[in-house]
Amino acid sequence: MTPTLQPPSRQNSDFLNDLERTAKIRERIAGHLGTIATTLEEAEERGADASGQMNLEREIEDARSASNNLKQGVFRLLVLGDMKRGKSTFLNALIGENLLPSDVNPCTALLTVLRYGPEKKVTVHFVDDREPETIGFSDFKQRYTIDPAEAKELEQRREQAFPEVSHAVVEYPLPLLERGVEIVDSPGLNDTEARNEMSLGFIGNCHAILFVMRASQPCTLGERRYLENYIKDRGLSVFFLINAWDQVKESLIDPDDTEELQASEGRLRKVFEANLEDYCQVDGYNLYEERVFEVSALQALRRRVKDTDADLEGTGFPGFITALNTFLTQERAVSEFRQARTLGRQATERVQEAIARRLPLLNQGVEELSERIESVQPEFERLSEIREDFRKEIRDLRDDKSRAIADSFKTYLLNLENTFESEFTRYQPPELSIFDALNHNRQEAFSKELEKAFQQYLNDKFYAWGITAERQLKDAFEQLGRKAERHGNSYQAVTDAMHTKLTGQDLTTHPRLSVGDDKSPGWAKWAMGLFSLATGNVAGVALAAVGFDFMSLLLNLFTSVTIALIVSSLFGMMLGPIAFALVGLGIGALQASDARSKVNQVLKDELVKHLPQVAQEQWQPIYTAVRESFETYEQEVMDRIDDDIQSRQAELDNLMEQKQAREIDQRQERDRLNNLETEVTTACEGIESAYQELLSAA
Repeated sequence: MTPTLQPPSRQNSDFLNDLERTAKIRERIAGHLGTIATTLEEAEERGADASGQMNLEREIEDARSASNNLKQGVFRLLVLGDMKRGKSTFLNALIGENLLPSDVNPCTALLTVLRYGPEKKVTVHFVDDREPETIGFSDFKQRYTIDPAEAKELEQRREQAFPEVSHAVVEYPLPLLERGVEIVDSPGLNDTEARNEMSLGFIGNCHAILFVMRASQPCTLGERRYLENYIKDRGLSVFFLINAWDQVKESLIDPDDTEELQASEGRLRKVFEANLEDYCQVDGYNLYEERVFEVSALQALRRRVKDTDADLEGTGFPGFITALNTFLTQERAVSEFRQARTLGRQATERVQEAIARRLPLLNQGVEELSERIESVQPEFERLSEIREDFRKEIRDLRDDKSRAIADSFKTYLLNLENTFESEFTRYQPPELSIFDALNHNRQEAFSKELEKAFQQYLNDKFYAWGITAERQLKDAFEQLGRKAERHGNSYQAVTDAMHTKLTGQDLTTHPRLSVGDDKSPGWAKWAMGLFSLATGNVAGVALAAVGFDFMSLLLNLFTSVTIALIVSSLFGMMLGPIAFALVGLGIGALQASDARSKVNQVLKDELVKHLPQVAQEQWQPIYTAVRESFETYEQEVMDRIDDDIQSRQAELDNLMEQKQAREIDQRQERDRLNNLETEVTTACEGIESAYQELLSAA
């Protein structure tokens, strides 16, 4: 039976209502963009038998693509955190049903995407080429749950609970999901590095991160590691949920002592604030109060399981729901719909401009029209020159940044020699016994522990460099955005001059062109990053200007190539030298700290031997990856400029062909074009109205 989830509190009720309103506004805007695309398609078909097509293929394609992307768009939340933090319990409390397995640890070892579906369904995806398997919900819980004893053994052996499974997609008929929210429940971040990479790989495709911590374990070394290396300075929206806050009281000798409770909570809050404040800075503002919440997920879940209309006051959920509501339905939605408005305006302005040019040319004879078309050929040549000027600037920056970033990686890698010993010490787990390297029965366990520590070290170092590379790329594309604006202004001045030559009218003062203030050509808007919905980039990644996430491209390179190469090529050769070095020193006389230092020294020596080769081998792949990023940008920009130039030329040629072939019914054609303009403008006004409705609600 399909559950009928009722809002448990005013905050949840407001959240669901606001999500529903936002979803309806999204649907309206998508519908208006679809109307623009359909109207233009029909107009081009009719234009072929009238005064000629206006070559609006790019506008049709962009509007249709943006409409489809908006219809499919969701608010995607990624839940991160160490194991045993109560992530699944929190999610169950959030959605209002005991949906995700949360009774034992290993259930969180399976990455689960939770989305809306009319019926309960689970699709399990595998790491190999096997077809995904659809199973029942109860079967999913039974098959992918193991007992605590087995879970502990797996954790000690550093093995995955379900190594053959990539992830699972759970579809469920819940209102929260139906209103456009999709949740990615990640494995625990201290599971395995492979699982970590999978979880962290979702970051660029999510609107917000819900980082779950636990009040009884404030900011562990592992949590600080992930926050510092993978979250900080990425421009990500992170909500910190300090779970099990109610257990602070339960841990006191006298739970009824209010002064002791306040003092204990106060000390704990200071610890969290000292550790999390740096991750709550946005554009110079400290958003700690809007991003960090003390919650009691188990209490909230118990109440909601018994009564879906339960009051959640005292669990921390109302404040969090209010903040999440504000973020998703106001901050994120405004940004996304602003792009849709820009795209709608761009399509409308292009249509208005084409009609403003076509109407005065209808009453011109073939000879006069031919002369006027010929008169603007120098302007067409100038447009091509602007294109080539911009192409050269893109390529110059491409060559400079590709080499600079690849060189920086090489330098960074070689410099690991200088810091390895001091930095690697903190990666060695306390339970790692150095003397196990000499014990035949313990060597395998020793090797696994040390290898994991070594891989964590490499992951963190490469991600740290990757963030630096991301900043360099971001700066580079911001430069290109400014160059695009400058070239776009020059381009627009030329097309305005063309219009004046052709029609005798000044386009800059034409009453038809009143949709928006920015008159930059569409290709320049795209190159400046003013809209990316047309390229399917609805997740709002940092480099939206280019329609894809360069950071993911670089990190995928590291995790799939560089780290695997270094670990496989180096670590297998290190265990022997480590044991040999310890024997040579007389292990019985060594203290554990001395042994650890010796291990670090040997690891460093072995690492240094191979770093130059690895740096040299990886220079070219990184250079190529960065270069391809610029080339993809260049290709898209050049295609859009070419489309614009060719469509302007074809628009005039089509009119000439029609005039030469038949007598055009000018009155009928004026009516058709005026109706076209009215329909497109009305749809654009519909987008504007929906956007303003969202702003007024915010």
